[in-house]
Amino acid sequence: MKVVIDTNVVLDLLLDRSPHADAAARLFAQVETGLLPACLCATTVTTIHYIAAKTVGDRAARAHVARLMSMLELAPVTRQVIEHALASPMADFEDAVLAHAARLAGAQAVITRNERDFQHGPLRVYNPAQWLAA
Repeated sequence: MKVVIDTNVVLDLLLDRSPHADAAARLFAQVETGLLPACLCATTVTTIHYIAAKTVGDRAARAHVARLMSMLELAPVTRQVIEHALASPMADFEDAVLAHAARLAGAQAVITRNERDFQHGPLRVYNPAQWLAA
């Protein structure tokens, strides 16, 4: 099953955010070894760089983004994605964009620590611990 990895899980890994970094690292190990087909939403990439650059600086943030891009597919944000997100029953527009971009890119699930905001979206929802236990 192809998944989209939410921004918060990526940042857990890149910024070593305790206590979530371990589960994020195990999840990305599955991606890196090819066991887990995964993508990121295009909006996640810019958010990751913006937040990581504040913590680790621009050069390191760009290196993190380049590494992610070498491992993961990218779910583009198109007019169709925005239109679906606008019509979505999801309360958070940013999460709706991520979910609909991922669905159109072929993902069937989202892995997030923000499960509640994805409940009314088009994808199955897992937190990292649930995914790793499955």
